[in-house]
Amino acid sequence: MDWRYIAGDGVGAAFGLAADEVVTRRQGGGQSPPTLRLYTYRSHCALVGRFQRLGSELRLDQCRTAGVEVNRRPTGGGAIIMGADQLGVAIMAPAPAGERSYDRSRELFARFSAGITGALGDLGIEAEYRRKNDVEVGRKKVAGLGIYFDPAGGMLFHASLLVDLDIAFMLSILKTPFEKISDKEIATVGERMTTIRRELGRAISTAEVRARVKEAYARELGLDLVPGTFSAEERAEIEALAQGRYETEEWLAREPATPDAMGSATVKTDGGLLTVHLTLAGDVIKAIYLTGDFFTDDAVLAGMERALRWHPVGAEAVTKTLEALREREGLALPQVPSEAVARVVEMAAEAARRQEQQGLAKGCFVNP
Repeated sequence: MDWRYIAGDGVGAAFGLAADEVVTRRQGGGQSPPTLRLYTYRSHCALVGRFQRLGSELRLDQCRTAGVEVNRRPTGGGAIIMGADQLGVAIMAPAPAGERSYDRSRELFARFSAGITGALGDLGIEAEYRRKNDVEVGRKKVAGLGIYFDPAGGMLFHASLLVDLDIAFMLSILKTPFEKISDKEIATVGERMTTIRRELGRAISTAEVRARVKEAYARELGLDLVPGTFSAEERAEIEALAQGRYETEEWLAREPATPDAMGSATVKTDGGLLTVHLTLAGDVIKAIYLTGDFFTDDAVLAGMERALRWHPVGAEAVTKTLEALREREGLALPQVPSEAVARVVEMAAEAARRQEQQGLAKGCFVNP
């Protein structure tokens, strides 16, 4: 099957997002060929999810100081930093028959992330798609995924693949549930993420990674990828959409229906001091970090955090989930009962609600 392949570097935020949306929209009527686009954004662009608020996700003053472009994706998910060392992956194709429902997203994420996991495997890096929308290496995130269905019948699969990442810079731009950003917090986030260069232990260019990803998508999806570019008609539509939407204050200033709030709590347990930092959207945990002075493995913390992301708050529900995780995967903090973890999570949620009531520290940092 022939698909078009488009590569690009140093793309501006408005153009990059508009291009993906236009080609996706044209899929429903067969006006554009199915397309794989592998590209990088101008260093740096900060992109929030479709349903997020810029001022809650990003330190806008720092963005201005650092010359970081900001914009909003058509896909959901959390805020991300994109630049020369983060490879953007976009698949634009007709929506699979009978699968336009977001209820099938997990299946589609698994299918269309195969080019990423395949490319990493070719490099000797064992990676897998994990719920809800991540590709992980040894339980550490290396790529985030998103999906969008256009009403006209097109599908957009989005991914950001970390060839490398300056975590300190990222945290200086993104708002987080941490009260302050110190070396400890930078290390905490760094333990939950990885990059291709870190896993290889050597330098590798984004261009080489892109070539590997292209080869893997051709193999995994059974495609003949034909190098191409945007048509004159597509480019005119892209520029019109960039000016008419992505460069407008109306698009950038959209407000979420449910504002988010951040909170933290600390309790001394038999296994050590346990601190929970979390971001709430209503009664759902959108992001969570567990830190403390207990002795455990990073994979345990990452697994517990993953189980509690997009999870309802409430001590009973959290305890049940953590107990199931303990039985299923053996992941638990030594000498810290699930009930104790659930109690600290509930305390952090209560702190977030208090801040929300006071109009303070609202945001939606999703574990990057």
